[in-house]
Amino acid sequence: MTTEELFEKLEMLQKIKCETSNLEVKSAAGGCPKRLYDTLSSFSNQDEGGIIIFGVDETQGFKEVGIYAPQDLQKKVNEQCLQMEPAVRPLFTVVEKNEKIFLSAEIPGADITERPVFYKGKGRLKGSFIRVGDSDEPMTEYEIYSYEAYRKKYQDDIRVIERATFASLNQERVAEYINLLKKNKPHLSAIPDEEIYELMSIKRNDKITFSTVMNFSPYPQAYFPQLCIIATVVPGTEMGEVGEQGERFIDNQRIEGNISEMLDGAMQFVHRNMREKTIINPETGKREDKTDYPLTAVREAIVNALVHRDYSFHTEGMPIQIVMYTDRMEIKNPGGLYGRIKVDQLGKVQPDTRNPVIASVLETLKITENRYSGIPTIRKAMQQYKLPQPEFLDERGSFVVKLYRDGKSAYSNQNVGLKDNGGLGNSKLILFCKTPRTRREICEFLGLSSVTYAIQTHVMPLVDRGIIKMTIPDKPKSSNQLFYSE
Repeated sequence: MTTEELFEKLEMLQKIKCETSNLEVKSAAGGCPKRLYDTLSSFSNQDEGGIIIFGVDETQGFKEVGIYAPQDLQKKVNEQCLQMEPAVRPLFTVVEKNEKIFLSAEIPGADITERPVFYKGKGRLKGSFIRVGDSDEPMTEYEIYSYEAYRKKYQDDIRVIERATFASLNQERVAEYINLLKKNKPHLSAIPDEEIYELMSIKRNDKITFSTVMNFSPYPQAYFPQLCIIATVVPGTEMGEVGEQGERFIDNQRIEGNISEMLDGAMQFVHRNMREKTIINPETGKREDKTDYPLTAVREAIVNALVHRDYSFHTEGMPIQIVMYTDRMEIKNPGGLYGRIKVDQLGKVQPDTRNPVIASVLETLKITENRYSGIPTIRKAMQQYKLPQPEFLDERGSFVVKLYRDGKSAYSNQNVGLKDNGGLGNSKLILFCKTPRTRREICEFLGLSSVTYAIQTHVMPLVDRGIIKMTIPDKPKSSNQLFYSE
C-alpha cells in the first residue's frame, strides 16, 4: 500500500477502535510479536488477504505506540512468514507519524489450490486458521478436507462401499438405467453389461460405489442412516417459536430412500404444508390453483441439494434440512459452494461439479437436466409468481437456499432495512453494521463475490437514507472506508 493509505488506516483505527476481518493490529513497541502464525494463516486463506499494522496497542485502546526498529521487525516478521506452508510473501510499508514509526504487512490471499496455508510447526490439521470477524479461528477438519478434495479432485461419489453387494441392489432399476445408457449408443450397446458396470462407475474393481448405493439400493439408509432429508414446519419465523398450543413443530418428517425417492417424498411434504388458493388468471380469465411457492422452484432447490451436497465421509452424519417458516422456506445442505464459484456467479458461469457421477446418473434417469439451469429456473419461477428473488447463502460448511412467500427478502434491493413507515426494520445487514465493516466484510456477509455489486445494490441505498454511514464520508471511494449503523 502507499504511505498515504497507511496513514488513512491509522486514522481510521483511532476512529473505530476495532479490528476487522482483514485488519489486525500489533503493538511491537518492545519487539516483534512471537506468534503471528494464526493471523498469517487466516489472512492467506481468504480471497482478499489482510493487513497487519504494527505500532498500535489494542490493549491500550488502540493507542499509537510505534515500533522498536523497522528493519529488524521486517526481518523477523518475514522469518515467521517463511515458517508457513506455502511460504507467505508479505509486502511491507513504513511511515513516520508524530515521531513514531509504524509498519504494515500486507498478506496476500493464496490461490484456492494452495489452501489451506498453515504453520508448519503445528501441521495442517492444527496450524490452519480462518478469519471470523476480527478473530482467527482454527479450521475444522472438514474445511481443511474441502480444500484438499478440490485440489486433488477427489470423487467421493464413487468411493467403494464395502458392505454393499450387487445382489442387494434394485435389479429392475439397474436394468432400466443400463437400457437408458445404451439407447441410441450403438458402440456402448456392444459392450457387455459387466464391463459397463465398471465403465460407468456402478462398480469399482468389482465393488459397489457410493453413487450406486444412493441411486439403486432399496434402502441406502441401511448404510448411511443420516443421509436423508429432515423436513420440518415451524409455527413462526424463527426456530424455537411455538404455536398457540405450545407445539414446536406443525409437521415433522424424516424422508428416506434413494435420491429419487427422497426428492418425491420432499415434494409431497412441501406440497401438503403449503396453502393452495384459487385465483382467476387476468390474462386467460380461467381459474387456477396457486401454491405459496412455485413448485418448480422448490423442486430445483431440493434437486440441487441432493445432487450437489457434500457426500464425503466427513458429512455422512449430516442430513439435508428443509424448514418451512410462516414467511419463508429454507433448504440447507452440507457442503458449501464447491471450487472457485461465488454466490453471485450462480446461474451465470459453469461451476465445477462436486458429484459428477451422481449428476450423470440422475440425468440419464431423467430426474435432472444437468445443464446448470437450476438456479436460473428458481429465479424465473419466483419472478413469475411475483415473489422476492431467492437468497443463496454460502456458509461455513453448508449452502442455504431461502424462498420467501409473501414479504420482502432480507436483502430486497428497494426495501432492505426499511419498514413501510420509514423506520428501521430488523435487517440483518443493519445489525451487522453496528460494528463498522469493510466492503469485503459486507460482501461476504451477503454471500456475494462482487464487492462493487454488494455496496452499490445493498449498502448505498441505505447510505442515501442516512441509515448506514461512512467513516470517511468526504472520500466515499477510499480503500479504508468502513460502513456502520448507529
